[in-house]
Amino acid sequence: MKTDSQLQQDVIAELKWEPSLNSAQIGVEVKDGIVTLAGHVSSFGEKWDAERAVQRVAGVKALAIEMDVTLPGSSKRTDADIARSVENILQWTTYLPKDSVKVMVENGWVTLSGDVEWEFQRQTASGAVRYLLGVKGLSNDIGIKRTASSSTIKSDIEAALKRRANADAKKISVAVRDGDVTLSGSVHSWSERDLARDSAWAAPGVRNVENNITVAY
Repeated sequence: MKTDSQLQQDVIAELKWEPSLNSAQIGVEVKDGIVTLAGHVSSFGEKWDAERAVQRVAGVKALAIEMDVTLPGSSKRTDADIARSVENILQWTTYLPKDSVKVMVENGWVTLSGDVEWEFQRQTASGAVRYLLGVKGLSNDIGIKRTASSSTIKSDIEAALKRRANADAKKISVAVRDGDVTLSGSVHSWSERDLARDSAWAAPGVRNVENNITVAY
């Protein structure tokens, strides 16, 4: 088990290792295994990358984000400009059905809504927008259309977990109600926890995943 001091050093090192970040602008505090990131970053994409970097570090129990996105003068754009860019890039994204995603922009914050059939389409939309110039934040409110029964979704997810998680699959419980999936149990790492979540989202008909799996180091 890492001490808070060791965990802080590892998080700082991982942030420095991530080439998309200016780690000098990010402060790191750790208490009882909970990491808090503070400071200013120059884009929403940089903020996102910082969050992902911390989650790669073994021993992190939870993450609190207190970073602000402060755009440099050359990156500032009007909401109308951002909206046009978002609309254009979504239209050029092959995985998305035409006109399936609606866009709203307010003070640089982009909100996506609408309905798609798969979670990967929902995530594709976010990924396409996240690094656009001028974006200060992103809310993904895109819904998933229900296309399968709860029993079918549950069996599909359990089969996927057995294929991917091996021994840890036996420690994961899957509950499904009206397309909403709840995962519980314990695994040995954050990567296994994320793998279970991704496996659940990959099942057709899943509209929401609540990941209550704990990490037992």
